Amino acid sequence: MTADVDVTEPPARAGELPRAAGPTNREALLVKLFGARRLTLGMTAHDRMWGWLGPLIVAVAAGLLRFWNLAHPHELVFDETYYVKDSWTLLNLGYSSEWPEEPNDRFEAGEVDIYTTDPAFVVHPLVGKMLIALGMAVGGAESSFFWRLVPALAGTLMVFLLARVARRLFASTAMGIVAGALLAVDGAGIVHARTALLDEFIMVFALIAFWCLLRDREQARLRLADKVSAILDAGGQVGRYGPRLGWRWWRFAAAVSLGLAVGVKWSGLYFLAAFALLSVLWDASARRRVGIKRWWEDAFLVDAVPAALIMLPTALITYVASWGPWFATQGGYLRRWAVENPGEGVTWLPAPLRSLWEYHVKMWNFHTGLDSEHTYASNPWGWLVQARPTSFYYRSFAEGENGCTTTKCAEAITSLGNPVLWWLATAALVATVVWLVVAKDWRATAVLVGLVGGWVPWLVTDRTIFTFYTIAFLPWMILAIVYVMTVLLERTEGRPDARAWVQWAIMATLVVIGGFSAFFYPIWTGWNVPYWFWHSHMWFQSWI
Repeated sequence: MTADVDVTEPPARAGELPRAAGPTNREALLVKLFGARRLTLGMTAHDRMWGWLGPLIVAVAAGLLRFWNLAHPHELVFDETYYVKDSWTLLNLGYSSEWPEEPNDRFEAGEVDIYTTDPAFVVHPLVGKMLIALGMAVGGAESSFFWRLVPALAGTLMVFLLARVARRLFASTAMGIVAGALLAVDGAGIVHARTALLDEFIMVFALIAFWCLLRDREQARLRLADKVSAILDAGGQVGRYGPRLGWRWWRFAAAVSLGLAVGVKWSGLYFLAAFALLSVLWDASARRRVGIKRWWEDAFLVDAVPAALIMLPTALITYVASWGPWFATQGGYLRRWAVENPGEGVTWLPAPLRSLWEYHVKMWNFHTGLDSEHTYASNPWGWLVQARPTSFYYRSFAEGENGCTTTKCAEAITSLGNPVLWWLATAALVATVVWLVVAKDWRATAVLVGLVGGWVPWLVTDRTIFTFYTIAFLPWMILAIVYVMTVLLERTEGRPDARAWVQWAIMATLVVIGGFSAFFYPIWTGWNVPYWFWHSHMWFQSWI
């Protein structure tokens, strides 16, 4: 797995842990640090094949659900009215600019170059809009397919990645495939992948960072096992402090990804804080398991301090670098503020950074003062059960209009997660918390960290917020379900009858969730359906 891993048998295949076949001390340490189940993952050709083929199959299925009729509707849906046009001018001018009054009809009709050169005050950073712009760089802004191309690609690839993440987290190829399948069919994942908004990209970079930290956890523990076993084999003892583990490339990569998450929206900062803490907790646990006596102090000095000195500056530099197009032009909003206002602001900063700081002051004032009423504003306590979903698009038609063959028809795109999946996930989160307290299972901590970074901070905010923000932590809701499934399977090992019941329950759960996804798919994707059919999906008044 890494260049400094020494094993006596042939090296493991790329991405898999080496067989614990070294000296007895090392073998025992590997079992302590990883568990016997993780050490056997990928040891057979069959498991290795399905470790890649299974995630690929569910990703292809997800791609079909996300790309089918992606260009419909050919309208700027919900906040696409901001992000698509901002992305187009960012692509063409290097900054987001103002548009004439009521530009949407003309833009949708193909008049995409009616923007002005006057800079627009945009309240989110650039990364998400740069990604949306990539699709339009390929096919232009005249087609709504290309507005949504990159979100659809990202949403598809994340299904593959989550399957790989869950496989590694739960040491089970089957459970990895289950996790990918659940993300493939969830409504929040489908709707966001088919809409050019920003929040999906927070999820993308957070999940990539989580994957990197899982790899870092394994790399660090392999190094720790090697170095501690070398001490023991030489006749020494584990002392008050342990060895240093060297440069952590995976943790560095996680910091870059988290900097990009912040570059999509500032709420990515919550993931940065939560994941950095998780990484240090994993390091402390590893040092405790190998017998380091002052493991808490050792983890702080040898792991936590270097982690802070690496992750925080790396994320900051990545974030500032993501403003590259704004720096490269003189026309962006407040780009020349420092030149035009000498002696004001943070005077010790270079002029471009002083202007950027002033921009951020205005962004901060906007976000902290955003408390206007909105029809679809929601309380985050209801997010986990999808109490108030967000309607992205709704049109009604009389008979004979737009192909309507009944008295009244409707087209809707509703950012509503599969209700069965989300309700089960909420129950699974409770079980995960209980199991964390009872069993001190590190996997439970890993599952809950996504909620700590993606949901908990919103509980204490006073600003106007929406249920569709849940896309950022959707993968961890799914991991909660899969975690409970995994624990039930583990707890019934050696009891064939009980295990068979668990397996049947898992299959039944997947079938039910898949069935409800088929039922809701038309109102996730804007099908033209009879009004009664649309209304049959509105189970609660708060869903309308």
